[in-house]
Amino acid sequence: MVELNVNGKAHRLDVEAEMPLLWVLREIVGLTGTKYGCGVAQCGACSVHIDGEVMRSCSIPASFAAGKRVVTIEGLSPDGSHPLQIAWAHYDVPQCGYCQSGQIMAAAALLRKKPKPTDADIDEAMTNICRCGTYQRIRAAIHTAAGTGKAGGSVIHIVDASAASTPAAVADERSNASA
Repeated sequence: MVELNVNGKAHRLDVEAEMPLLWVLREIVGLTGTKYGCGVAQCGACSVHIDGEVMRSCSIPASFAAGKRVVTIEGLSPDGSHPLQIAWAHYDVPQCGYCQSGQIMAAAALLRKKPKPTDADIDEAMTNICRCGTYQRIRAAIHTAAGTGKAGGSVIHIVDASAASTPAAVADERSNASA
């Protein structure tokens, strides 16, 4: 029996203590936003927060998370209103989208530690792999969510950094575009 706090909800689960947390989250708890990628903690598709630290759930036994606070992409913002989620949508970051929940969780941990990250901070913290290569858009989205005014977009999305420098500006731009 393992007791977990996932996204603020207590779970008492009849699972093996050594079962990877990823499979507990996906198969037992039913939260499928966290993805299986490589299975050896290299790609980051399975990234979650455990007591505020980004960790790769494919290589962590469920027992490690017992008594700790686990947050998945579903717990970051149930309605997609987190500044990173808004910026991700604004820049059309996902292509296939498979790695993106892990990317967002890594970016959220970065912004919690460094609210105004530099490009070097982003490069150091964002070690997740994106097979589609959307790294320029990921960086732009992080800068936008952080409000640094450095969001330069990518070769596909050239954006006036001063107009899209805050999550509120991104949200306003999105609502104006859909009106």
